[in-house]
Amino acid sequence: MKYQENFRRYELKYLLSPGQKTAVLKGMKGCMALDDYGRSTICNIYYDTPDKLLIRRSLEKPVYKEKLRVRSYGTATLDSTVYVELKKKYKSVVYKRRVSATTKEALDYMERGIPLRKRCQIAEELDYTCSLYGTLEPAVYLSYEREAYYGLEDSGLRITFDENILWRDTDISLCKPAYGRRIIDRDRTLMEIKISDAMPLWLAKLLSEYGVFQTSFSKYGTAYEQMLADEQACSRSVS
Repeated sequence: MKYQENFRRYELKYLLSPGQKTAVLKGMKGCMALDDYGRSTICNIYYDTPDKLLIRRSLEKPVYKEKLRVRSYGTATLDSTVYVELKKKYKSVVYKRRVSATTKEALDYMERGIPLRKRCQIAEELDYTCSLYGTLEPAVYLSYEREAYYGLEDSGLRITFDENILWRDTDISLCKPAYGRRIIDRDRTLMEIKISDAMPLWLAKLLSEYGVFQTSFSKYGTAYEQMLADEQACSRSVS
């Protein structure tokens, strides 16, 4: 299965209880199928300016926002294939652009400014964005266990279930095992519905039947808010 290098879609997010997840999985049968990378551990390094400009802007919910990250599927080695990604959101539409590279090439690019060997339009967009922000550094490591499904009648429809969402802001490396602090409760699941147009009627009815409501949720944003809370608690204890 070849990973796509660019996406344009709506991404709708929901926090599910165990009962809701069971009901949704049951209701999906016959309409969705587990994809080739259906169950995997996804690991990310999010890059930001020293004063965290990207995530601060994102949390203000502007019309346009973007994030930069490097993603691996499972714990990487320096020779593993990873993805340098630029994720943009404009008026609720998500655009994701990415280029494959080895872990070493991706880190050399993001942290040392060494150009990517793969030259293409997306690489040019990444170059521009990195130059726009100037100094970028690893801000947070985020990992989660994901089950991914695609629509049998519409392959553009995807539903993912993320659990065990962890973050850390030290020991930031894709070559280290996944560990860190939880972002959501152990028994909760973050479901994302990814569609290019309207949601299928069967899916809308399923969500309504089991009281599954859309929410606003950012993994990096939540991790950043926890970082701020830690800093504030530390300041209070010192004073």
